[in-house]
Amino acid sequence: MIALELKDVRKNFGKTEIIRGVDLAVQSGERVGIIGPNGAGKSTLFNLISGRLEPSSGEIWLGENRIDHKKPFEINRLGLSRSFQITNIFPKLSVFENLRCAVLWKLGYKYTFFKFLADLDDANNAAEKLMEEIRLDKKRDVLAMNLTYAEQRALEIGITIAGGANVILLDEPTAGMSKSETKRFIQLIRQVTEGKTLLTVEHDMGVVFGLADKIAVVVYGEVIAFDTPEAVRANAKVQEAYLGSTVADSQAHG
Repeated sequence: MIALELKDVRKNFGKTEIIRGVDLAVQSGERVGIIGPNGAGKSTLFNLISGRLEPSSGEIWLGENRIDHKKPFEINRLGLSRSFQITNIFPKLSVFENLRCAVLWKLGYKYTFFKFLADLDDANNAAEKLMEEIRLDKKRDVLAMNLTYAEQRALEIGITIAGGANVILLDEPTAGMSKSETKRFIQLIRQVTEGKTLLTVEHDMGVVFGLADKIAVVVYGEVIAFDTPEAVRANAKVQEAYLGSTVADSQAHG
């Protein structure tokens, strides 16, 4: 089953064409890494999929729902959620409070102003469970602003998956992390997105090749390759356009 599909998607800013006829079909449960040089159009592609931008032409489908002219909150309610390059959390709320806010809509509370949050057992239990999943249960009452950078990113991942979305978009999730933090974070991403469809933009080739089932290579607004990591490594067109010595070095070291 195809979870997300782009059909001849194009995006112009004035006379400049940024996305130039992208076709991409992501199967349900696949983990896809999107790579490419700076300015290739990766973030624009994410913004088109998540509804922050509308395509100039083409179609975007989330399962059986066409989403290319829907608002971000409408797309989210259809089962797609994304994180951003810049950490997007409530800094003056605790870890627990951040996660409890994130699960309310999924549990059907929507704009409920007459209930005390402390009395919402299902929301409290869901937040506690999610907190354990992202390994922040020991930081339950710590304000988000006082977490380490890696912990803040983990919290954002928790907020991203809290709504129960089946398609998750992560924009450079390990940017700014040390090697040890990155290694732990990859394991966390694998765990919390198990069974879900994942698209991630990432510059760290180690992260991409270690996490993704398939890799889409974007160059000048076009997908020049979409295949397994092994096939992408061996693709001469990809090496010439982007990876170059990075691939050669990684092959030389095993």
